[in-house]
Amino acid sequence: FDLSVYGANIRIYADLQRLSKPAADGSNSAVISPIPVHSDIAARVSTTRETVARVLGDLSRREIVIREKDRLIVTDTDLLAEMIEE
Repeated sequence: FDLSVYGANIRIYADLQRLSKPAADGSNSAVISPIPVHSDIAARVSTTRETVARVLGDLSRREIVIREKDRLIVTDTDLLAEMIEE
C-alpha cells in the first residue's frame, strides 16, 4: 500500500518491518542486522534523520525495539504491525 499518505512515524515503523527478519527461535520477535543508519531510513521514508532518531528512541523506551551490539531486536512484530495499521 502507499505509505506516502501516512505520518513519518508510520513510515518508519513500516521500514523497520520491511528490514526485519523473523527470529530463529520461532518467537514473535524479529532481527534487523546490521543496524540501519538513521539517515538511510530517513531518505527511504522521506523524513529527517532527527525524526528517525526520535521514533527509534520512543520504540526503545517502550521496549518494542532493543538495540544490541550490531543489530536491532523487534520484540513484538504483531504490535509493530498493529502500529502501522492504526
